[in-house]
Amino acid sequence: MTECGILFSAPMVRALLDGSKTQTRRVCKPAEAAALSHVVDCGTGRFGDEEGDVLFASPYGQPGDCLWVRETTHRRPMLNLLTGEPLAPGYDGGAYTVDGVDVLTPDGFDLAWWYSRKSCPSIHMPRWASRIVLEITGVRVERLQDITEADALAEGVEPHEVSQFALNGTSAEERAERHRQAAVGPYSGLWDRINGAGSWDANPWVWVIEFRRIEA
Repeated sequence: MTECGILFSAPMVRALLDGSKTQTRRVCKPAEAAALSHVVDCGTGRFGDEEGDVLFASPYGQPGDCLWVRETTHRRPMLNLLTGEPLAPGYDGGAYTVDGVDVLTPDGFDLAWWYSRKSCPSIHMPRWASRIVLEITGVRVERLQDITEADALAEGVEPHEVSQFALNGTSAEERAERHRQAAVGPYSGLWDRINGAGSWDANPWVWVIEFRRIEA
């Protein structure tokens, strides 16, 4: 088993914490660089073109490997438990920015800070400070816009409401597509916010990483 650090935005950290996020999509750079028209699973954890001329493996790992989540943290003054007053400088503690929970050292103490600034961007989080560990359960490569309704929900987004009135007189196929768009629409907006305007329309090849949360 190997471990790999992975960045998540604040809304996605919240979704990981509440259990609604069990998938993540990241651009598959080898497939994009090779401008592949098709990507196939070549077995033994590798993917590539149908001829086997281009082969690559997931940089995030394979089923059974783990991802430890990097998230933004900040320093905040520790308080005297008796008086409620801030302790002397140098006794600042750390907190996870998304929910304010204390960042504890490996020994369970909240008396150390590893970064000199007021906040610590997620990219600089050390492994010991990570509180979320994900075990990979599946890896595949597909086009971004091939995402299904179930997959969009597994990405942790909140779907738009679909009114019953709008569904009246529609076929089963039309109803299914409207429900899909209700979930995919919020996800496409999230993708553009993270990856830049127009990145959804570009429809790149993406890694689809499925996971379950385990004890950190």
